[in-house]
Amino acid sequence: MTADPFGAAAEWVRGGGLLAYPTESVWGLGADAVSPPALERLRRWKRRGLDEPISILVEDLEALEALGFAPGERAARLAAAFWPGPLTLVLACTGRFAPGVARADGAVGVRCSSHPVAAALARRLRAEGVGPITATSLNRSGEPAARSRDEAAAACRPAADAPQLLDVEGAEAVGTGDSTVVDLTRPRPEVLRWGALGEAELDPVFRTLGAP
Repeated sequence: MTADPFGAAAEWVRGGGLLAYPTESVWGLGADAVSPPALERLRRWKRRGLDEPISILVEDLEALEALGFAPGERAARLAAAFWPGPLTLVLACTGRFAPGVARADGAVGVRCSSHPVAAALARRLRAEGVGPITATSLNRSGEPAARSRDEAAAACRPAADAPQLLDVEGAEAVGTGDSTVVDLTRPRPEVLRWGALGEAELDPVFRTLGAP
């Protein structure tokens, strides 16, 4: 095992490599979200088109301002209730990311993982001035996401531009299901994808935001 796996991961990502890391839902696939070559490498590996935006991993709500976000009260309330956790917030952003990270209108999905390894990775990358990294699932388009370390290792088998498995002993995804995605760029919050967080959890908070 690497003596400093997070340091090694930061250098790998800095160099444009793809990184597989565990989250509280499924295994994630990380690439430097501000690097066009890294994002092109990720899309080529995932077989994913430019018309499909890719979320990013952040350390916490406070990290968003430096990246060009102005989260606002609605994001703050949802983050207070569910971050860190399996909730992706789609927010307006003026920051610069690699082509294909942001939606056509400039909005970007942001994710704050409750998994200790993913959280430690986000902190180390920020401290090293790397990233942020993407928070898409570890799988080829149309195939199931990797939900175990064995599945993640299989996805990372040696090949051109293959992801590298984060070398943390015993690191495993929790498998709670995909993150729920909530769009906050519209007049009323809109769920774009239901996942680990369902209506029972979100509705009480939505009611305080004026959501249906």
